[in-house]
Amino acid sequence: MFRALAGLALALLISAAQAQPAPSRLDEIVKRGTLRVGMTGDYLPFTALDKETNAFRGFDVDMAQSLGKALGVKVEFVPTSWPQMMKDFEADNFDIAMGGVSITFDRQKKGLFSTPIMREGKTPIARCADKGKFETIAEIDKPGTRVIVNPGGTNERFARANVKAADIRVFNDNTKIFDEIAKGDADLMMTDASETRYQQKLHPGVLCAVHPDKPFDFAEKAYWMQRDVALKAFVDQWLHIARENGSYAKIYAAWFE
Repeated sequence: MFRALAGLALALLISAAQAQPAPSRLDEIVKRGTLRVGMTGDYLPFTALDKETNAFRGFDVDMAQSLGKALGVKVEFVPTSWPQMMKDFEADNFDIAMGGVSITFDRQKKGLFSTPIMREGKTPIARCADKGKFETIAEIDKPGTRVIVNPGGTNERFARANVKAADIRVFNDNTKIFDEIAKGDADLMMTDASETRYQQKLHPGVLCAVHPDKPFDFAEKAYWMQRDVALKAFVDQWLHIARENGSYAKIYAAWFE
């Protein structure tokens, strides 16, 4: 009888040990002491990389530092690009992607998104003198109109889905793409409303956002994480507290207002 009870107890202990959940990515990040953040560095006001100092700046750079502080870990920024981001994510080169990342089904298949941080959509930005010419897709999609796009992201995808008659020009340097419009080498770009507002501020009287309050489509931005429910729960709670205690508003105002 004793042997039977001892055997049963041993079996229960083994079963309990086997039932212990595997360490979450959240646990790994805390143990590692570093949060790896993937960033393109070419999308102000969300993220920009100074190639001379190799330092990032922008709204989501400040938000990443806030998240790192909440986790009690250092933040390591991992350079990526819009065409390469999916491959880098699948290769586990970073824990979370930040920097104006839009929610898409393709990305959702690979990971998890935080609660949205911003709601917007695609809208044109053009030279102010031409602002009234490009208010609708029909006005844009005409032979001779030069639409410029950055490669590999939702901007190019939107343009190719909606523009058939106009010319689409792919320009690889997203940090200088708006200068192409300003100097007349392209007519417009369709991008996120937040970016058109920011670029309008950077090019006063030269570039104008076209109806940013009424974009062509619906989109949301969020933070894209490796598939770990514990990490997502932490990030969502951090965002909730940041909105309630005013820290989100303070960072937002520094970059968007």
